Amino acid sequence: MAASPAIPSGTATPRREAIYRHPLVIRVAHWLNAASLLILLMSGLQIFNAHPALYWGAKSTFDTPALAITSDTDAKGNARGIVTIGGRTFDTTGVLGLSKDQGQMADRAFPSWSTIPSGQDLATARRWHFLFAWALVINGAIYLLYGLVTGQLRRRVIPDGDQIRDFGGSVREHLTLHFPKGEEAKRYNVLQKLTYLAVIAGLLPMMVLAGLAMSPGMDAAWPWLVDVFGGRQSARTIHFIVANLLVLFVIVHVVLVLVSGFWNNMRGMVTGWFAIEKDGATPR
Repeated sequence: MAASPAIPSGTATPRREAIYRHPLVIRVAHWLNAASLLILLMSGLQIFNAHPALYWGAKSTFDTPALAITSDTDAKGNARGIVTIGGRTFDTTGVLGLSKDQGQMADRAFPSWSTIPSGQDLATARRWHFLFAWALVINGAIYLLYGLVTGQLRRRVIPDGDQIRDFGGSVREHLTLHFPKGEEAKRYNVLQKLTYLAVIAGLLPMMVLAGLAMSPGMDAAWPWLVDVFGGRQSARTIHFIVANLLVLFVIVHVVLVLVSGFWNNMRGMVTGWFAIEKDGATPR
């Protein structure tokens, strides 16, 4: 086994222990995934803007969408943004349906600041989306292969027996923002592992497959794929839902990075070195 890089000066103190937590391949894959998912999200919102409605089944039922983001005028003739979910409508003016674009109110499902490109351009958005979809898949395949060969994947996503038995304790620690210290902090806790497992083995593959099921070319080659999702429109809706679940995962992940020690976590994912708190010290 190759020796770990030298410990950076100032990383460890008598009350803290520095461990080499994240190998280079893991760190590179992490940041490439973050960049790919961000561009996929923003280009995906631009694609959604071209037809801002979702349906279940094989066809678009325009009169009864599962979700629609549109604009309308109220009784006084004022424009407003509207989100319709299951027949119920919500006024979302200024955020969804109707928002400012270059100082003017524009009919857009998602505002210009949240999409790539910022202007209405479906063709360019599709090119960005497909390019970074491949980047995500290739990067993910390298990560999985590396993780399987080195054992990193098992250590990072499969809970140990004692962790499963203390599942309730881990939930309490997270709810009260008390995080493991000492030896226990050298491994991911059970909630981290199960969440990463759900993302790696569930959400990401489902998002990719649902995306493929929307492709006419893939439908011609693998007609069974679209049937698995109950139709092309159902695949599009599932793709949208999974994307939102991934956004929720990222938000929670970032919040926990902040509250559990931002600089320590960032140093770990940039340099690989992570400081473990001992004897009541606080990682910095």
